Amino acid sequence: MRYAQRGGYTPAEQERREQLRLKAAELFEQGESSGAVAAELRVAPRTVRLWRQRWREGGVQSLRSRGPVSPERLSARQFARLEAELRRGPPAHGFADDQRWTLKRIKALIGRLFHVGYTVQGVWKLMRRHGWSCQVPVRRAVERDEEAIEVWKQEVWPQVKPVRRTWAPTSASRTRRGRA
Repeated sequence: MRYAQRGGYTPAEQERREQLRLKAAELFEQGESSGAVAAELRVAPRTVRLWRQRWREGGVQSLRSRGPVSPERLSARQFARLEAELRRGPPAHGFADDQRWTLKRIKALIGRLFHVGYTVQGVWKLMRRHGWSCQVPVRRAVERDEEAIEVWKQEVWPQVKPVRRTWAPTSASRTRRGRA
C-alpha cells in the first residue's frame, strides 16, 4: 500500500504533511543534515533525502502538496447527499436482510444515485478521505448480565487467578533447575 493510513491522506493529513515538507525546506536552507532533519521532524531518513532532492531541483514550490493522488468523482454536494442517504440506513435502499453498510452496498448506492462508477477499493478510499471508518457492530448475547460479570470480576477472578511467583534466579537450561 502506498500510505500507512490505508486509502490515502485526508485533507487535514495532506496539510500536515505539506507543513512538514516546508519545515524541512527551512532546515535545508540552514544547512542541516538529512539525519538531523529526519530526527527533528520524526520521519524516515530516506523520506528526507527524497525531499532534499526535490528541493534542490525545484525549490520550496516543489515540496508543496499537489492535492489528492486521484481526484474525487463526487462533488462536495454529492458527497453530502451520499452521507444523508447512508444515515437513512440500508433498509431505506432495499437492503432489508442486514442492517449494515458494506463497501459493495455503498458502491451500488453511489451508482444508483449519481451514475458514477467506483471500485470497492475506490469506495474505501473515498470514505476514509471523508473521515468514515470501518466499524463492526459489537455482538452481545441478549442474555448478557453486566452486573453478574462485574461481581465475577471483583470476587471470583481474584480467587481463581494464580498467585504470581516472586522473583527467584532461574536457569536457561532445560535439563537443570536453577538454584535458589
